[in-house]
Amino acid sequence: MDDSQHDCCSDKRVVQPDKAALLKRLARLEGQVRGVAGMIDADRYCVDVLTQIAAARSALDAVAQQLLESHLKGCVARAVNEGNSDEAIAEVMALLKKMR
Repeated sequence: MDDSQHDCCSDKRVVQPDKAALLKRLARLEGQVRGVAGMIDADRYCVDVLTQIAAARSALDAVAQQLLESHLKGCVARAVNEGNSDEAIAEVMALLKKMR
């Protein structure tokens, strides 16, 4: 992706280059979570519910990874090119600690 697809602004708003795909994935994830609630309501076997929770967690992690990649290729790369690498790296490190 080129930098024109990553519109990083000073107010921390970003135009996501793959917004439609991200929203589609999140809509599917929302359905998965509703399905888990339905399984619990229907007194489904715990292992089956936990398996679905693991699948939902994996799907959410995939969205997070896609966003992180976009951030690194766009905003962080721009910050490094503009000489603000220390701040950008500190921000990413703090984010990675939250994502564990």
